[in-house]
Amino acid sequence: MRVDVHQHFWSEPLIDALARRRELPFARSEHGLDMLYLAGERPFVLDLSTETAGQRAALAELDGLDRALVCLSSPLGIESLPRAQALPLIEAYHEGALALGEPFEVWGALALESPNPGDVDRALDRGCVGVSLPAGALASVESYARLHPLLDRLQAREAPLLIHPGPGLGAVPRAHECSLEDPLWWPALTRYVFDVQTAWLSFRAAGRAAYPRLRVVFTMLAGLAPLHAERLSSRGGPSPDEHDPLTFYDTSSYGPSAIRELAERVGADRLLYGSDRPIVEPNPYLDSESLGFDLRAHAASAARRVFTFAAGARAQASARGEDRRAPRTPEVALQ
Repeated sequence: MRVDVHQHFWSEPLIDALARRRELPFARSEHGLDMLYLAGERPFVLDLSTETAGQRAALAELDGLDRALVCLSSPLGIESLPRAQALPLIEAYHEGALALGEPFEVWGALALESPNPGDVDRALDRGCVGVSLPAGALASVESYARLHPLLDRLQAREAPLLIHPGPGLGAVPRAHECSLEDPLWWPALTRYVFDVQTAWLSFRAAGRAAYPRLRVVFTMLAGLAPLHAERLSSRGGPSPDEHDPLTFYDTSSYGPSAIRELAERVGADRLLYGSDRPIVEPNPYLDSESLGFDLRAHAASAARRVFTFAAGARAQASARGEDRRAPRTPEVALQ
């Protein structure tokens, strides 16, 4: 299976739901442009002309993908809204994402207020491969107790968790915290990195012990948090996670130098390919020559350990008599 574990999709149901809102986050059409307004960031221009199932499937084929997984963009702050506001937007996201069809799979989204394990069941039962949560929701040791109903059900259902930058409950940035003097990339290099690094540290301190069987995927290489292992040890922190076989890292937004360093720290077999399309164009330099190892093979192997659909596809092929040999390691398409 050639898998991209981290994409987004601005579906018509989601944009329509955001357009009906009068408070952040909301969407507007202005001067011929489709604009997205969210707390703590400058307005973002959306190219909705390319956000159709057919065009996104064509891009996935161009990228050489067998599967592309879409998730809710957590910096919007949807999961952190009051439950009555969050649920209609989450439903709109699920409606649009699940209608994509092949080759797409969907990460489910959950409201953070009043955590309800039934939300996990509904997302998985309607076809989501796992659940994504904003990193800000896991920014402290105590957050694992508050989110226990969700995480416990996710572990019991043997479904993976994706940790994506975004605010936790009650932590949505105020609109005035965004300065028009800041460049567009400023939040992605400051708050996003802080979010996922903090979530990684809290997971090392409390999350893994509480949920020993939970498969966890950190986006954007966890903001390179594992590279701070020496400083963590010097301050009396928990041991780094070199030997945690159920924690994985997607490569979104990073290139060869960072990927090489993280692979040396945690092992190349725990890297997954993520592009963050359409927010970020796929990195064209993730080949064996640039990296010094075959990320394609390692990412394919990791995907088989994280996602049940990869094992299911092999089992179905075997049942049809299409592959009677021992399965070989497939390649993951990397741009």
